[in-house]
Amino acid sequence: MDITFFGHACFGIEIGDKNILIDPFISGNPLASNIDIDTIKADYILLTHAHQDHVLDVEVIAERTGAIVVSNFEIAMYYNAKGFKIHPLNHGGTFKKASFSAKFVNAIHTSSFADGTYGGQPGGFVISSKDKTIYVAGDTALTMDMKLIPLTHTINCAILPIGDNFTMGVEDAIIASDFVKCNTVIGCHFNTFPPIEIDKEEAKSMFLLKGKELKILEIGNTISI
Repeated sequence: MDITFFGHACFGIEIGDKNILIDPFISGNPLASNIDIDTIKADYILLTHAHQDHVLDVEVIAERTGAIVVSNFEIAMYYNAKGFKIHPLNHGGTFKKASFSAKFVNAIHTSSFADGTYGGQPGGFVISSKDKTIYVAGDTALTMDMKLIPLTHTINCAILPIGDNFTMGVEDAIIASDFVKCNTVIGCHFNTFPPIEIDKEEAKSMFLLKGKELKILEIGNTISI
């Protein structure tokens, strides 16, 4: 499973010959100016919620690639009305394909489109391939619901927001990693805007003091798990 960071909370996940894109917000992010969205591969676009900093580039990428948009019912229907291919989920449901599955799990946040359309309830995804499983928390506060995840899945890597203000900060992300029983964390949702700026080295040190590893990827970089 290869994971590429496209900035903010956007990731590409390659599993075999399939490409999953999470929360595409690239063209509006000055920090991701090195990313050409016309080269991004996507068979499936998974959306955690409807805020613009998670869906800005959905339509351009889905139109070019023919990707299936996978999200909660309200978000899926929003894109269905625009003529895109969709698969609606709700919390607890799992999108299943031959090479991977993606379970939609709880998150605590809000969700609305830039035009004011209601975006349903936010969520995260537990994405499993044959031998690896990652947890993509989406935008969320720390929640006890995270403790349910390791009851059914062994998490190899957790993608957690660490920017505070709109989501968890570093301290709560450390607790979240305890809740999902995963000591390897990829940070996201930080430094894009002034309210979520953090000291990256301090954040890494805080995780290290708890015996955990916080990976902060450069935009465009890929790691394998």
